[in-house]
Amino acid sequence: MSQISLTFPDGNARSFERGVTAAEIAASISNSLAKKAISATVGGEHWDLAWPIEADASIAIHTMKDEEQALELIRHDFAHVMARAVQAIWPDVKVTIGPVTEHGWFYDFDRDEPFTPEDLAVIEAKMKEIINARDAVRTEIWERDRARQFYIDNDEPYKVDLVDRIPEGADLRMYWHGDWQDLCRGPHLQHTGQLPADAFKLMSVSGSHWFGDTSKNLQRIIGVGFRNRDELKKHMTFLEEAAARDHRKLGREMDLFHMQEEAPGQVFWHPNGWTIYTQLQDFMRRKQRAGGYVEVNTPQVVDRKLWEASGHWEKYQENMFIVEVDEEHAREKAINALKPMNCPCHVQIFNQGIKSYRDLPLRMAEFGSCNRYEPSGALHGIMRVRGFTQDDGHIFCREDQIESETAIYIEFLSSIYRDLGFESFKVKFSDRPDTRAGSDEIWDKAETALLAATRAAGIEPELNPGEGAFYGPKLEFVLTDAIGRDWQCGTHQVDFVLPERLDANYIAEDGAKHRPVMLHRATLGSFERFIGILIESHAGRLPFWLAPRQVVVAAITSEANDYAERVVEELRAAGVRAEGDTRNEKINYKIREHSVGKVPVILAVGGREVEEETVSMRRLGSKATETVALSEVIPSLASDALPPDL
Repeated sequence: MSQISLTFPDGNARSFERGVTAAEIAASISNSLAKKAISATVGGEHWDLAWPIEADASIAIHTMKDEEQALELIRHDFAHVMARAVQAIWPDVKVTIGPVTEHGWFYDFDRDEPFTPEDLAVIEAKMKEIINARDAVRTEIWERDRARQFYIDNDEPYKVDLVDRIPEGADLRMYWHGDWQDLCRGPHLQHTGQLPADAFKLMSVSGSHWFGDTSKNLQRIIGVGFRNRDELKKHMTFLEEAAARDHRKLGREMDLFHMQEEAPGQVFWHPNGWTIYTQLQDFMRRKQRAGGYVEVNTPQVVDRKLWEASGHWEKYQENMFIVEVDEEHAREKAINALKPMNCPCHVQIFNQGIKSYRDLPLRMAEFGSCNRYEPSGALHGIMRVRGFTQDDGHIFCREDQIESETAIYIEFLSSIYRDLGFESFKVKFSDRPDTRAGSDEIWDKAETALLAATRAAGIEPELNPGEGAFYGPKLEFVLTDAIGRDWQCGTHQVDFVLPERLDANYIAEDGAKHRPVMLHRATLGSFERFIGILIESHAGRLPFWLAPRQVVVAAITSEANDYAERVVEELRAAGVRAEGDTRNEKINYKIREHSVGKVPVILAVGGREVEEETVSMRRLGSKATETVALSEVIPSLASDALPPDL
């Protein structure tokens, strides 16, 4: 057959010659579409306008109005144009790879001299020249040997290595942007002039390695790109806001914590930070008690035998901290591990004594301190650490209780998120990964049960294929913060595997032993990470009940010092975290300093306040002050200081 049938989004189908390109199809529709077209989706795949179409398929032509496809192409073409600009300025530089990222792209280069911030400006100017030249983009498919020899002849060793890494029999697609060439899957734009010259910016330079080979040091230039100048401007404003909210910056200003090289990935909590931590933990403890949980505590160091039995030794050994101990008179060293998670230990508690079906569901919770080896390059303040505490919980239940327990947990989690200021969240359903424990039959049962339970709770989750835990599918609860960033925090997982591996059972109504189902759940996730999220979402201005320093009573004159101390004492007696500032400093200096420290309320007292038994109250973020009677302000602040569940 020389004809193929292509079906358009409106349902109409048209016949074309086999080998027709999407560019030719766009031109057959209208000259306007031909000029605006940037790519197509053919049979569900993103398709270059120049690629031939050989079989019947669905087709949609894309323009810059199609955000997802446009951003993918723009950012990929920006990467190529940037690499071309670098080699035009410094011909000896070797190129490697340049993938698209969430907001832009990066490209890694092999150059003897380090790139400087001034170099980035020069590269940007060259990129704009290339864009304005409107050079055509073309593509060809080459045989492996031809592509390999091409890169050998052009002294591009990293491209030779890439060719060697591509599986035998795979097509090698070669792209030209003007006279500059790269090995690439595509698709790409029709010409460089389709790139918006005022909608990109080179952000930074960092070090990298060639496929993890630390002997090959590269330099990575990172850029961001958008469809137009307004989108770029919006993103840059977002970055400025995010930088102002950075929990590491605010952590210093609020004196919350610090980290140092002697304990990488471990947090040194200062009194202010530990106050947030303990307030949050107390809140969660009350919530869990009200939710029917029993709290437990399990060992930090556990023999490898338990981790082998649970399957974690095989799956997570590289992320475990191993502890070897020379036992007295033992022939071999005892090999233990700091626990990276709490679930196998909770099964050990469940296994003590005989459990009946009447004992189920058994909701078990622990503020479990865990340790996982994260690569040093992945560590990020308190958001990504090696030592952390989870609000971990495991629900041991019967199979027919999965649906009701899932619904109960979703409401439990929802109420906590609401109390912490997050009114809505997204739910993702993550099914079986490629590497997993348990039979397909067990996974079918677990996935069906969890998905049905989620829908019964009134939630249609977003599918997240292949991202389940090795022992079972899971729900991921994703919060959106004050500036629109998503944070995956809570999880809820159905596990038929671990109870089997660790021989957990209960006596059922029929008098026989049955395996319980184990529901793993964490609401906040790690306290460290969640506190970081709270700090950034609230820009340090935490809810009054959670603020480490709730009130500062600042004396305006030394004559008011005694009154200031009295106010502090009465506030503390009422349950408010209060402190006095009677330093010999001007009141404006004190207000500015405590505002930087994100103290929610400053009470200023001077001669008039002493005489009238009042305070001048100023709330964080407001320049206005109000005079309030001391007899009124103390009970009011004491009420505000109560956590939302009290």
